[in-house]
Amino acid sequence: MDHDIWDPAVYRAYADERSRPFFDLVARVGAERSGYVVDLGCGSGELTASLCRRWPAAQVHGVDSSPAMIEGAPPGPTFEVADVREWRPDRPVDVLVSNAVLQWVPGHLDLLERWVGDLAEGGWLAFQVPGNFGSPSHSIIRELCRTEWRDRLGDLVRGAPVAEPVEYLRRLATLGCAVDAWETTYVHVLQGEDAVLTWVRGTALRPILDRLSPEEREAFLAECGARLREAYPREPYGTAFPFRRIFVVAHK
Repeated sequence: MDHDIWDPAVYRAYADERSRPFFDLVARVGAERSGYVVDLGCGSGELTASLCRRWPAAQVHGVDSSPAMIEGAPPGPTFEVADVREWRPDRPVDVLVSNAVLQWVPGHLDLLERWVGDLAEGGWLAFQVPGNFGSPSHSIIRELCRTEWRDRLGDLVRGAPVAEPVEYLRRLATLGCAVDAWETTYVHVLQGEDAVLTWVRGTALRPILDRLSPEEREAFLAECGARLREAYPREPYGTAFPFRRIFVVAHK
């Protein structure tokens, strides 16, 4: 997983919209008392710090592959720079949270088995991933990479990198977990010009923009922005941006 996949400044532009699924996810974790809570792919650490308030007696630990994301992390939790695919705990984990990370991890269904193995008996695994890869915000980017920008960006095109809720349920249930899986489509109302372009610049567009020269980047963003404005028209109240999310909570 590329440690520069997130742009911290752009990612924070819609912090409230991006944080809501995290709180909806953690609300379904039934752990009353926890000694060790881990946030894998913790980003800038603000949401990780909220886990200290949820479980005040726990050691809360955040892991992220991007030094830029956690260099300004808040006090409370401990943090380390590591790849979530390789990180292993030094003791069983009571609650393991992963928020909007696994879409960047190919083959992550197999990784889930190891994460369940890292849980303490009675431990909880909770994760959510975007489920919007068929929406215009992603299909427009794929189409540009396959056509006008094929020579420069064609190899970056990928299919839907996440499973459906029932597939996650099956995989975790076969490991002996009680599983709660669901999906929610949020309709975010984004403010500002080119709001959806700003949103995808923080994540989906980052590998593409890193590949391009400054002049190419400007041209790509202009073309992508025009198509996104057509797909997501701005209204006086803002830009409506439907965003499907997939949630899974497993109790060992």
